[in-house]
Amino acid sequence: MITLGTERLTLRGLREDDLDAIASLNADPEVMRYIRDGSVRDRDQSAEALRKMIRDWETQGFGLFAVELREGGAWAGWVGLAVPEFLPEVLPTVEIGWRLDRRFWGHGYATEAATAVLRFGFNVCDLDRIVSIRHVENTRSKRVMEKLGLPCEFHTAVPGDERPVAVHATTREQYQADHGSRPPDPA
Repeated sequence: MITLGTERLTLRGLREDDLDAIASLNADPEVMRYIRDGSVRDRDQSAEALRKMIRDWETQGFGLFAVELREGGAWAGWVGLAVPEFLPEVLPTVEIGWRLDRRFWGHGYATEAATAVLRFGFNVCDLDRIVSIRHVENTRSKRVMEKLGLPCEFHTAVPGDERPVAVHATTREQYQADHGSRPPDPA
């Protein structure tokens, strides 16, 4: 399993023993406010999602990373790469996304972790394009996307629930022009 490091964070593959933390994260209405229809997930739904997250690494060669603080080892949430099947009009592509426990909002952790994952996606996984999709009212994620250099390409709606979303994106060529092509730092 791949592990990445940043100045303040360790990013590692998700494991079965992350279920308590993921279930807690998914049960917080404020965390889930802009995710899909905004409803919280129960423990069984979180367990099924975790199993899929673990399988994605095996089938795709990329996936979601658990985010832990280097100092103290607290589990802060997850950041990673996934195929955004919920929005077929952007496929084929890979999405970068994040979900952090509210206690860790406002510290720059999402941007720091996503910067390492973006580098991993382009310089290790050799992806050509990465998108990030947010509910149009999610200004926190919009700021992270802007800091990552992911400009808004267009607005659309998610089929089925018609939730309004903004699609942000960049290409490997643009990313490497701005940041170079060095691989991410190991943990």
